[in-house]
Amino acid sequence: MTDNFTIVVHGGAGTILKEDMTPELEQAYQKGLQEALDVSYAVLEQGGTAVNAVKAAIVVLEDNVLFNAGRGSVFTKKGLQEMDAAIMDGSTLAAGAVAAVRNVRNPIELATEVMHNSNHVFLSGKGANDFAIKQGVKLEPDEYFFSQFRYDQWKAIRDSDNYSLDHTNHHLEELMRDKKFGTVGAVACDKKGNIAGATSTGGMTNKKYGRIGDSPMIGSGTYANNNTCAISCTGHGEMFIRTVAAYDVSCLMEYKGLSLQAAMEVVVHDKLIKLEGEGGMIGVDAKGNAAMVFNSEGMYRGVKNSGGRNEVFIYK
Repeated sequence: MTDNFTIVVHGGAGTILKEDMTPELEQAYQKGLQEALDVSYAVLEQGGTAVNAVKAAIVVLEDNVLFNAGRGSVFTKKGLQEMDAAIMDGSTLAAGAVAAVRNVRNPIELATEVMHNSNHVFLSGKGANDFAIKQGVKLEPDEYFFSQFRYDQWKAIRDSDNYSLDHTNHHLEELMRDKKFGTVGAVACDKKGNIAGATSTGGMTNKKYGRIGDSPMIGSGTYANNNTCAISCTGHGEMFIRTVAAYDVSCLMEYKGLSLQAAMEVVVHDKLIKLEGEGGMIGVDAKGNAAMVFNSEGMYRGVKNSGGRNEVFIYK
């Protein structure tokens, strides 16, 4: 049992600068993060599980068009949305993940169904969609996922071989310069001291060949183990995959005895930087300690715990 129950969320990392943000947009991001914290904190406060808390947080963020997951997902090369998500239960090491799913309102709901009801960990593409239909997971038409902002973003680069990582303005050079990695994530420690992690994303604007990033990969973008930590990552997915970033934090804690904060700093500020991997991660341990570490200009992030801490941040 722990008295220190905690929820941490992120909404992506990257070149997020105050001078690029209107006060209205800044407020909208803060409000979106706070809503995710409040909804998931209520789950924990009522004695709910860490798994249900992280799922609840992600659903709020997937439903918010500002974030590149669920409803706000970016357009692929073909002008469609392909979404990835994963969830992991630190108390049992059970996990569920989906990649390249279409028309699923909340990919995190589908990942949770995979974890509980499929005998598998990772489903992709049409098969994952078939499973969604079988499990009665809510689907939405293409129009639901359409946002003018994302469409304009895609239109600016769709005839090139460039891809873009997230929230950016409409000029090509700026698209390339202004990197943002749109992912949403949550990690939680519940009253019983169980932890869980979850991540969801629409991936990269203009991505080709069915590209999949780190978000749905257990150990790379998402990981949870009661003995160590729960982690959700956001950043240049390829580098997070190559460093097995989330699991590496767990290993540094397990084998080197590092604290959550110290282990995350080694991965984000040393191992990822060596590969020019930009981004960040959030984490909790089974004592309810929280950490938010990133090597980019900013990361949409927030934390709320039973000790009275309740904060959301955007910039460094």
